[in-house]
Amino acid sequence: MTRKKILTVLRVAIALVTLGAVVYAVARNWADVSVHLDQISRTTFLWSTLAAALGTWLTMIGWKTLLRDLGSDLHLAPASGVYFVGQLGKYLPGSLWSVLVQADIASHLKVPRRRTAVTGLLALGLSLLTGLLVGLPAASFLLSRSSTGFDWWLLSGIPIVVVLCVPRLLNAIIDRMLRTLKREPLEQGLSTVAVLRAVATFVLVWLSFGVHTLLLARAVAGDGAPHPDLTTAAMTGYALSVSLGMLTIVLPAGLGAREGLLTLILSTAMPTPAAAAVAIMSRFIVTIVDVLAALGGWLYARSHHLLSERHATEESDVSV
Repeated sequence: MTRKKILTVLRVAIALVTLGAVVYAVARNWADVSVHLDQISRTTFLWSTLAAALGTWLTMIGWKTLLRDLGSDLHLAPASGVYFVGQLGKYLPGSLWSVLVQADIASHLKVPRRRTAVTGLLALGLSLLTGLLVGLPAASFLLSRSSTGFDWWLLSGIPIVVVLCVPRLLNAIIDRMLRTLKREPLEQGLSTVAVLRAVATFVLVWLSFGVHTLLLARAVAGDGAPHPDLTTAAMTGYALSVSLGMLTIVLPAGLGAREGLLTLILSTAMPTPAAAAVAIMSRFIVTIVDVLAALGGWLYARSHHLLSERHATEESDVSV
């Protein structure tokens, strides 16, 4: 067996173990979890959904900012059509389906495939880096399994994140990647202003999803005084759990890994069944938002002939 196959088998095994552990934990505590789910009112559900929708929309804005700086300034409607339909690809095992679908759709708008692909990879990378940055306090909770103080040594990772966001380095990485793939270089590189705007946008993305999580967490925490660190755990826990879940490329959209990590982080400030209820409801809401956004994008792309019959059929199958 080759090294590549061995690594693939290991990743699949780790993914299955993680998913199985989450399913088992939820099933074993379902009676307690379901009680906490009932504590989420319709009003809380609505506001949490709106916060998730804002985060999803801002993600597209960050992607659009990078694409514009690389030479393709799409208007909001076609950009939404390209981005949100492609985002359905994250629900398939692997991390690159979204990028491939977006590149295919954008090509109908005369955007070079390599430009869209590079934009998609950049958006994934900056989203991951900013998610890890915003999630530093949650990392402290996760490592210590308590909420007693912050592990200040974690701040040593900030300079690494900052360096990786330097436009000159990003442009060098892009050029090397394209040369390795024997592709033509991009017509223009990233500017400092665009990278700063994209980074700021992705930070706002994680904060929006933090509000989404906090609303659910406060609802299931009950009427008593919440744990003093519940706000920090909820506001930063989503960013860290999703970012680490992005690294489990075998799992579609980090399924299982994200819920497990978020449950672990929140359980430092609330009972584990309540934390699991928040993670489950969060996944449900975010999936609904993704599907509705993709539906709107698909309708635009379809009406403007951005999808061939074959691709339209494939996207419909994915959304089902």
